[in-house]
Amino acid sequence: MRHRFIAAIVIVFASAIGIVAQTHYEGNIALGGKAGVTFSRVQFNPNVPQTMLPGFSFGATFRYIEERHFGLIAELNVEQRGWKEKFEGYDYSFQRRLTYIQLPLLTHIYFGNNKIHGFFNAGPEIGLLIGDKRSANFDYTNVAAITDFPSTNRNIDQFTLDVHNHFDYGISAGLGMELISGNRNSFLLEGRFYYGLNDVFSNHKKDTFSGSSGMSIMISLGYMYRLK
Repeated sequence: MRHRFIAAIVIVFASAIGIVAQTHYEGNIALGGKAGVTFSRVQFNPNVPQTMLPGFSFGATFRYIEERHFGLIAELNVEQRGWKEKFEGYDYSFQRRLTYIQLPLLTHIYFGNNKIHGFFNAGPEIGLLIGDKRSANFDYTNVAAITDFPSTNRNIDQFTLDVHNHFDYGISAGLGMELISGNRNSFLLEGRFYYGLNDVFSNHKKDTFSGSSGMSIMISLGYMYRLK
């Protein structure tokens, strides 16, 4: 199923590039930056009780836009993802924060007037893990020694498992608004959803988890300067 999903996205993205290449309207090129907050979790199978983990994201953006409401975006971001576990009725806490360098390649569809645009971005995203930090109020390396720890019907291997796949890939899609100031400056607000297609941990039959893909919501503010 994942391979079919990836193939479909690749076809759509390739078609979008073809459309841009076949038009002859004068486009505009812009560079900018963005920063925001993330809320993430990991889709474990078997399930791990958890809530969304807050984090941050920042990066640089390159955008090429066609006159007829269409363009392409490439970004280079640093983004925090991971998960925060939930312990109903117990005063325990555990969170694991995974930091990635991300490269989204997005189709950009926009509409509006010369003062304000609404837009939709979607496309594939790849990433490389550069940080892995765990935080807990108990000794997660020796849970067996904690007499009242709620380990019954609960996986605990994720506390100490090493990340197996440092390379990540998935699909991003977002909606936003752009306020245009003068001929060259613009300010953006965007909400974006990411769904990972690669598992964080090893998923062989002998392993604890058959699935451990990441997902996140990102809310960001950005600035773009038009070069052309």
